[in-house]
Amino acid sequence: MQRTLFRRGALLAQKAAVEVSLLPMSAPLQPRLDRAMSSVTIPPPKCMLRPLEVPFRYLFGPGPSNVPPRVLAAGGRGIIGHLHPEMYEIMNDIKKGIQYAFQTQNNMTIAMSGSGHAAMECAVFNTVELGESVLVAVNGIWGERVAEIAERMGANVHIMVKAPGGVFSNGEIEKALAKHKPVLFFLTHGESSAGLAHPVDGIGDLCRKHNTLFLVDTVASLGASPIFMDQQNIDILYTGSQKALNAPPGTAPISFNERACQKMFNRKTKPVSYLFDMAHLSNYWGNDGQPARLYHHTGPVSGFFSLRESLAILAEKGLEESWRHHKEVAGYLWKGLEDMGLKLFIQNKDLRLPSVTTIAIPEGYNWREMLQYIMKHHNMEMTGGLGPSTGMVSVRGMLKSALTKCVLVWGRSSLE
Repeated sequence: MQRTLFRRGALLAQKAAVEVSLLPMSAPLQPRLDRAMSSVTIPPPKCMLRPLEVPFRYLFGPGPSNVPPRVLAAGGRGIIGHLHPEMYEIMNDIKKGIQYAFQTQNNMTIAMSGSGHAAMECAVFNTVELGESVLVAVNGIWGERVAEIAERMGANVHIMVKAPGGVFSNGEIEKALAKHKPVLFFLTHGESSAGLAHPVDGIGDLCRKHNTLFLVDTVASLGASPIFMDQQNIDILYTGSQKALNAPPGTAPISFNERACQKMFNRKTKPVSYLFDMAHLSNYWGNDGQPARLYHHTGPVSGFFSLRESLAILAEKGLEESWRHHKEVAGYLWKGLEDMGLKLFIQNKDLRLPSVTTIAIPEGYNWREMLQYIMKHHNMEMTGGLGPSTGMVSVRGMLKSALTKCVLVWGRSSLE
């Protein structure tokens, strides 16, 4: 009955629209429209009258990565409403896919509308209040970013600093936890600016001992290097869609455990960001136990389609197989580079990030000229470090299907 009434209403609305469009235009209205149309002084830009052109590139930088046709096709499906029941089903699938990828049973698991920085800010904004102590491990650019974000929102920020690629021992971390008594401790698992996979075991236990939330960044490592959110007692974990997950940039999975939720939902003040307020986002994702999801913002519908498909591919492949494959391919690349006489920035193989390899710039070579040559002659993107590692290393991510070609081309590019 309701469906029939809806259809009748839609037909009546269409008929009314047609009838209105056929009415003669009133005399006073016509001059006003003419004046409005003739008042346009800025012509259409010529660039917008040309078709879009995008070159094909081998994306061997730390991200974004080349997107598989299956994921691109998913993102190209027809748009549906962000509050439609079918969209909620897709969001529920995404949540389950993230829980698998993170190895967590946390209910408070969502995907942010934005890049990895959105998840980074969401984590800090929701768990830290003005004047609270925050401890940040800085051994590359991402620790620097979190320290600045926390400082901007008024936290009392303390930093532990090592050179790019440096590793913090559990003893050093516990000493800093005892000294600064932070509500939040941040560590990057996959430091893409240095190519480091930082050890995580035991740190979550130390944070619980000192009543501190443990926040971990896996933007460059998720799917490529093992991480176990629940087993390793990680309180907040986030990643980005555009790295090893092989989805377009623009969505960022994040998960909060019960300890983090207790802190997050018992604040004295509201978070500094409305868009990243988990009180609203938890409802939007159906995690707050309420019967209805209310409008908060318009999520990236096509981005969610793509993210769901990339998580489906990971589930079909299996996490352990994905980790094994990344490690195997990375090992092949490392051997090829070292056989050519190049030195890898992270010397300890056990600490190398399988998804991002950093090569020490050979003495006497201009890294900018090398990377420009590779882009110009081979359509391949690599980078010259990031943040504190700029100019120290050449950074390349991995596109597994083109790995052999990449090794050989890098050899020619660096030696010519």
